[in-house]
Amino acid sequence: MRRRELIQAIAASAFTWPLAAHAQQPTIPMIGLLQIGTPSGYDLSGFRQGLKDAGYVEGQNLAIEYRFANDDPSRLSELASDLVRRQVRVIAAVASGLAARAAKDATNTIPIVFGYGADPIKQGLVANLNRPGGNVTGIISLANELYGKQLGILHELLPQAAHFAVLANPKGTSIYESIVKNSQAAASAIGQTIEILNASTDGEIDAVFMRLGDEKSAQGLLVTNDPFYIARRVQLAILAARYAVPAIYPFREMAEVGGLLSYGPNLAERDRQTGLYVGRILKGEKPADLPVQQMSKFELVINLKTAKALGLSVPNSMQLLADAVIE
Repeated sequence: MRRRELIQAIAASAFTWPLAAHAQQPTIPMIGLLQIGTPSGYDLSGFRQGLKDAGYVEGQNLAIEYRFANDDPSRLSELASDLVRRQVRVIAAVASGLAARAAKDATNTIPIVFGYGADPIKQGLVANLNRPGGNVTGIISLANELYGKQLGILHELLPQAAHFAVLANPKGTSIYESIVKNSQAAASAIGQTIEILNASTDGEIDAVFMRLGDEKSAQGLLVTNDPFYIARRVQLAILAARYAVPAIYPFREMAEVGGLLSYGPNLAERDRQTGLYVGRILKGEKPADLPVQQMSKFELVINLKTAKALGLSVPNSMQLLADAVIE
């Protein structure tokens, strides 16, 4: 080969090496996360841990497009459609059946993984728990089925109480009527009467507790499972202390910030399992073949410091059954 030809060959190789190297770089998968709440209102560390356990770390080998409805359910459809336009690989609907429903309405091809507390068959998300079919699967905690147990625990702590209140968000869930019905049936089963108090804004929460404090008509309060209330757990605990309202909550995070009692599934574990499912789908598994998992372990958490402040004595038998006692 002549000298000029050799120089040209070397120059051509030097030019094509960077292009070849660039072409061989793997494309980082992008997923979408759809949430009814606000960016600061819900702890997503469990979800991220599940992704990590599956081998995916945001910013390293995974990109996440976040879409928050800021407590406005009417925005979910628009946000879900935007994720579809972005052509994300998977949509994760965390802590909200409404978010899962909006995602399903937006696409029947992009895989959807949900993690929330109600029955997905009744909501039309899947046809069967073992073989969901279609493009949707996820993790359920059935937190909305625990109101009877929660009212029973509250009654055990307050045996002389005859009337309880239930705090519910009519705008935050598609199963509001079911929540009311289940709560009334649970109260009737233990010989109690209840009243449903609605709150969908910060101001409405304030008004509910002011009423409970002034009227003293209800001796205890059950806070239902809703992302809106989880995000306002500190506000709820402060108001319950200010107006001396004994309350039971659906998740331990709410007792850990000062709530009296909580009974329900472990949110962090539910979200971790949701993240794991997203990771499995990214690796090639199909949502139709991944059974909807149902969490079976529920935790009782008692905040003795709050009980003392309310002048309540928690029976030793209840403390022994608790998964955690905060002193």
